[in-house]
Amino acid sequence: MASGKILIIRGGAVGDFIVTLPVFAALRKQFPSTQLEVVGYPAVTSLALQSGLVDAMRPIEARPLASFFARRGELDPAWSEYFAGFHVIFTYLFDPDEFFRTNLAKVTKAQVIQGPHRPEEPSATHVTAQLLAPLQRFAIFDADPVPLLGTSVGGIGGDAPVGSLPRIAVHPGAGGRHKLWPVSHWSALLESILERHPVRLLVVGGEADQEVVQPLLQRLPPDRVDLMMNRPLTEVAEALKRCCGFVGHDSGITHLAAACGVPGLVLWGPTDAEVWAPNAPWMPRIQAEGGELSCLPVRAVAAELDRRIPSWLTATSSSNPQPEPGGG
Repeated sequence: MASGKILIIRGGAVGDFIVTLPVFAALRKQFPSTQLEVVGYPAVTSLALQSGLVDAMRPIEARPLASFFARRGELDPAWSEYFAGFHVIFTYLFDPDEFFRTNLAKVTKAQVIQGPHRPEEPSATHVTAQLLAPLQRFAIFDADPVPLLGTSVGGIGGDAPVGSLPRIAVHPGAGGRHKLWPVSHWSALLESILERHPVRLLVVGGEADQEVVQPLLQRLPPDRVDLMMNRPLTEVAEALKRCCGFVGHDSGITHLAAACGVPGLVLWGPTDAEVWAPNAPWMPRIQAEGGELSCLPVRAVAAELDRRIPSWLTATSSSNPQPEPGGG
């Protein structure tokens, strides 16, 4: 295997990819001289490439690759040659009829290992552990289950711009409305943070977050707020690593912040936390009673942040800003 090549195929959204990072890290550690590549969405796989977890990437949405998902597809020659160059292929794709695996077998002699597309729920086993399970075939039993991005994508605990206040990143969006805290709650919380702590806010969002972010910005003082909308995830990661803390929902950006080593707090609603909560002790959660986020009171979140933010600021100003487990 030392001279072989390994491919990981992973679709899914931002969070799905972030929780797969321990797979890349474990294979990199076990086979340091092996060429490791990924097929996935470039918006997220670029994080693994720039942090050194993979050596190369290819886009999963490439039109010629679609032939491999058909029952009797005319398989693209270039992709066929590409797959033939690997010794081991891990696929985490949704492939219920096994069309993809069947077509792979036609073009490559690689050992094809199927991983879970989605974790089992409910479960007492975290998603990262479930994704790591297929690696046991290579005697990898003790892999670190915490997703982490290397320092080449930003720098963990990086300093804020010279002369500015430390920044707390905020992501008020999420992949579903049931995961959202009301905008009025966010507004009250952020106003409280700015009144009680010497910080600026970095509001992060994507295209789907516009209807949440815009009303929020109208209620906050513009001289204490920075905005980062619709930026590449590598840029978002760099910005997050320069923040002293983070507050967000159950979302891919929250998983990204945790993987960047940023201490924070997650406002958690109905999702199975045992499976999906960030697997990082510096990113704890505050749970909404009954899983209904609108029932999570502002005062409870503000009190928790009042307790944690001083330690975030202390860590930022220290010579060793790596977050302590638990964030405070």
